[in-house]
Amino acid sequence: MTPLMPHNQKRRSQASDTHALGTILPQKYKAHARDSWSTWELLVISGSMVSLLYIWLYSQSFHFHVAHLYAHLGYPSAQHIVGQRYLKGAGVVKDQEMAMHWFRRASQQNHPHGSFNLAVGKLKNITGSMEVGDIEMLLHVAARQGIQEAQELLENIIWTKSKPLPTKRVGSFL
Repeated sequence: MTPLMPHNQKRRSQASDTHALGTILPQKYKAHARDSWSTWELLVISGSMVSLLYIWLYSQSFHFHVAHLYAHLGYPSAQHIVGQRYLKGAGVVKDQEMAMHWFRRASQQNHPHGSFNLAVGKLKNITGSMEVGDIEMLLHVAARQGIQEAQELLENIIWTKSKPLPTKRVGSFL
């Protein structure tokens, strides 16, 4: 009689086969079948669903709150985004003074768009807490970092300053 398996392969014992099927283990060691969800699992799933629904329905507001958090942490791009949101009223009540506040904080860290928007705000008299040379300085910061509009506005300001003012004529020529 020839063996069915070669001699170099060892056969597992009958006990290990039944152990693999779980018939020999006592009841306390067998895996429990899930009959229901735990309270914590239900809370996590419901909280996640509510959060996703909020993000989906109020994405503008959610984006503002996330950017506002990063702006408070000192990120200049986030400060500029928050300023833009306040300026346009996207996801928040429109407030030009708060917009200028955040543009000022971004420009203090040499953010080009923050500097440009702050200079434009001063030219439009939205913010009044700047000195005479500040507008050119802010436009220089923005222009050096490649903001084309800042370069054009700076050239216009320099050209206007170099242009002689018209004098008032006292008499008339006939």
